[in-house]
Amino acid sequence: MSARKWFRSRAPWIALTVVLLVSIGSAAAWHVRRVDPRPLLFSDLLVNIEKGTVAELVVSGDQLDVKTSDGTAYRTTAPANYVSANPAFLADLARKNVRIDVRGSAADAAYGYGALAIGLTFIVMVGLALYRVTSGRIPALDGKTREADPESSPITFDDVAGVDEAKEEVKEIVDFLREPSRFSAIGGRIPKGVLLVGPPGTGKTLLARSIAGEAKVPFLFTSGSDFVEMYAGVGASRIRRLFKDARRHPACIIFIDELDAVGRSRGGNSLSHEEREQTLNQLLVEMDGFSPNQGIVVIAATNRPDILDPALLRPGRFDRQVTVGAPDVKGREQILRIHAKKVALDAEVDLRQIARGTPGFSGADLANLMNEAALLAVRAGRSTITGNDLDQARDKVLMGVERRSLQMTEHERVTCAYHESGHAVVAALLPHADPLHKVTIVPRGRALGVTMQLPEGDRHTHTREFLEAQIAILMGGRIAEELFLRQMTSGAGNDIERATDIARRMVCEFGMSPALGPLAYRTPGNPWETDRGVGISEATAQRVDEEVRDLVMRGYETARQIIAKHRGAVRAMAEELLTVESLDSDGIKAIIASNLSDQQKTA
Repeated sequence: MSARKWFRSRAPWIALTVVLLVSIGSAAAWHVRRVDPRPLLFSDLLVNIEKGTVAELVVSGDQLDVKTSDGTAYRTTAPANYVSANPAFLADLARKNVRIDVRGSAADAAYGYGALAIGLTFIVMVGLALYRVTSGRIPALDGKTREADPESSPITFDDVAGVDEAKEEVKEIVDFLREPSRFSAIGGRIPKGVLLVGPPGTGKTLLARSIAGEAKVPFLFTSGSDFVEMYAGVGASRIRRLFKDARRHPACIIFIDELDAVGRSRGGNSLSHEEREQTLNQLLVEMDGFSPNQGIVVIAATNRPDILDPALLRPGRFDRQVTVGAPDVKGREQILRIHAKKVALDAEVDLRQIARGTPGFSGADLANLMNEAALLAVRAGRSTITGNDLDQARDKVLMGVERRSLQMTEHERVTCAYHESGHAVVAALLPHADPLHKVTIVPRGRALGVTMQLPEGDRHTHTREFLEAQIAILMGGRIAEELFLRQMTSGAGNDIERATDIARRMVCEFGMSPALGPLAYRTPGNPWETDRGVGISEATAQRVDEEVRDLVMRGYETARQIIAKHRGAVRAMAEELLTVESLDSDGIKAIIASNLSDQQKTA
């Protein structure tokens, strides 16, 4: 920054500092020059007047400042109202050639000087505030536009994997910004806005950063929360400044992360939303209003497109919505290979197998998986990450951290072993259930024990048989407690809650109840309690409850039949868990196979 620009940006504060320093210096100089008069008794004043040694008298109310013939200054205080009640006093002084001056009281003078100082200070501060407001720069509210250097961005499309379709969509924008003549030659125009939609952790922000690295054009970035302030008009002002800065460039990209913070649908009577709505209105006008925005592309990211205002999503604003979803097995392998370049990975590690064993993982989950594996390797004193480190890291991410310091009583260990064995046996013998991965009675996270299943591949829909199998598996723990220990514990509380939720969604959202038919009885994503009585009769609500109960009880009975038929497998697995605490898929299969009857083995 040049010295001139630096001085201009700080001129008001420099002026204020100079005024204050001059005022302080003047006050100090006046204080130094001022000589306080010597005190004098009023009786001595009267004596000096009779002697004729008083040359000058200044009357300030009841305070009298006296100067004698030899130039000495004195000060005394007359009795209350003495001067005003004795007119002859001043007349006698005048006959004796004493110079007399009458002024206001000292208190009035002090009050006047104080009021003047306060007034000047107020005027200076108001002037500075008006200057800052009119120039558009309020120090506490001024938000500078953040701009990424297009030449030094380390993220490119090569660093983004698992979202090939989304990359193709945004590559078109990059090509237009680089060579606009190719598109304008046939009358094509660039989309004004691109909305990246997807669940958290799928790489929306990373994709936007890669656009900055590929386009080689100025990249202005901000977030929706930057526009939300308690001061009226600040959000709209920041929107105007953002687009004003963007128009200074021939071509530019604006990225707004978490758009839902400012783009929520308008409506309602709450005054608390007025500032946010003003900000949204300004954004709508800037994206498609009277101001020209040639060469400006707005890219935004959100995981809540359902709550955005419809005016944002119409053509001319966010023309294109790009879905950035969870990667499939091929995408997960590509993501793992990108992260593997940044760590020391053992040559024997099969990333394809790791990708198969992490269905449903997002890009952020896979990055966390690789980081956790690296930490485990360092903790164990190894210089490379092994496949066992990745397996342990996956279990840590999915099931939680092992809490071996938690001391359980022997009765709790036995209960946990039979509970988890019940889950495992039912899961292993139901044809529509996912394969078992691990069973452990080592406390992880908030659970005392965990039965973990891993699907064989990516699953995007669920069949009725799969959901019913899930309910039966969840009921297996409670059944094992009842049949083997003759008790019920609170450990099945979360299982019962999850089973009830699955059954209710089957009835109310998925239309899987033959009695009620393919009808939706609640809005997906909302608790059932919020919709009870809204668009549904009491009789229908009662039938819904009955259908939910029937589904759960059918799963309960299925689990009871399986465990009763294979008591030996449950008992053997529980005893093995009490010894080794954890079993992998091979150990589970061996125990179940050794405890099946000859007829079942033949079958």
